[in-house]
Amino acid sequence: MQQTGILVPHEPAPQTVQISDLPVKVHEIERNTGSYTSSGSGTVGFRTAKYLKEEWYQNSFARYHQAFADRDHSEHDRHVSKEIAAKTEELCRRTQQDSSRKAGERLQDIHFWKSELQREIEDLMAETDLMLAQKLRLERALDATEVPFSIARDNLQCRERRQPPDLVRDDVELELLKEAELIRNIQELLKRTIMQAVNQIKLNRDHKEICEMDYSDKVETYNIDEMCARYNNKSTNIQFHPHSTKFEDSAYTPETWAKFTHDNIYRAEREKMASVNLRLLINNILNDTAEDLRLQCDVVNLAFTRRCEEMEDTKLKLEYHLHKILKEIKDQENNISSLKQAIRDKEIPLKVAQTRLYQRAQRPSVDLCRDTAQFRLTSEVEELNTSLEVLKKKLLESEQVLRNLEDTRMTLEKDISIKANSLFIDKQKCMAHRAHYPTVIRLAGYQ
Repeated sequence: MQQTGILVPHEPAPQTVQISDLPVKVHEIERNTGSYTSSGSGTVGFRTAKYLKEEWYQNSFARYHQAFADRDHSEHDRHVSKEIAAKTEELCRRTQQDSSRKAGERLQDIHFWKSELQREIEDLMAETDLMLAQKLRLERALDATEVPFSIARDNLQCRERRQPPDLVRDDVELELLKEAELIRNIQELLKRTIMQAVNQIKLNRDHKEICEMDYSDKVETYNIDEMCARYNNKSTNIQFHPHSTKFEDSAYTPETWAKFTHDNIYRAEREKMASVNLRLLINNILNDTAEDLRLQCDVVNLAFTRRCEEMEDTKLKLEYHLHKILKEIKDQENNISSLKQAIRDKEIPLKVAQTRLYQRAQRPSVDLCRDTAQFRLTSEVEELNTSLEVLKKKLLESEQVLRNLEDTRMTLEKDISIKANSLFIDKQKCMAHRAHYPTVIRLAGYQ
């Protein structure tokens, strides 16, 4: 093809050309020598070094081949870039999905331990409240024991005012001493149990605080991981953190992380079970002590009742005997009056008989003889004297009997008064005071 007198070669078909196959540029200056060169004065100014025509073609062909090679390399690079971009996009997507999935699994783990901690905290709070209620019961029960102890002590002091012979160490006093000793032992037991309850409450609160601190960390971590899980490629609050991939020296492993919370929950659960067992023990102690106190109270009341019945029976018998003594005293006084009257009655006949003997002793001479009348008068006087001696002796005996009866009367009256005083102390003072004995419910600490 010719165009403006210049022959332009056809463009060869595109083929893969290596850079090493391109012609090398000729950099040597062609000399204007030979049969076709001009060396006259008319060619002055045109005698510069120029490329040869073959070199021009060769240079053009080199440009074609270089453009083709660069274009082909660019196409190949674009193709590879698309594949790399697609692969990296897929890898990024899978990695991000896997990271999101791992973050979700981590959230589940945190939520599980957070829920377990929350449940344990609630259980510890409920258990601590129950233990506080048991502690309040113990304190109420301890306060309630002051009433029976003061009653027992007052009963013992009141019974010290009994008068002999009723001031005796009887069954009532023995049971009252047992009751006072039982109350003191129960008070000591309740005080020790209160201290155990206080220590257990402190342990419950300490482990609850540990779980709360762990729970607070879990909540904060859950919020952070949940926020991280919500991040996506369209989030507006994301930025570069080049050094974020560095692990902290104090970072834990998932195993130690789970073990830490597991150990906290285990220790809290152990303290909770110890608190439950202590509550059961406290409940048994309160019920047993309340029952023991009421049983001992019933024993003391029964001893009081029997003792009062004995004293009432004795008092009635003493009053019966006093009534008999009083009647006997009256009869004995009448007897003494009769004896005195009988003595007086014998004195006049004795005077008559002695007067007769005295007058007959005045008979003169032979008429002063021992006749039958004389003997009879003499025997009469002897009989009267004997009767008087017997009557006076009997009077003395009767008067002694009367004095004995009076002494017995006084003794009976005093003993009856002592029995009345003892009955007043036991029945009106002690048993009336024991009517205010606390009930089993109050002794168990419910009121």
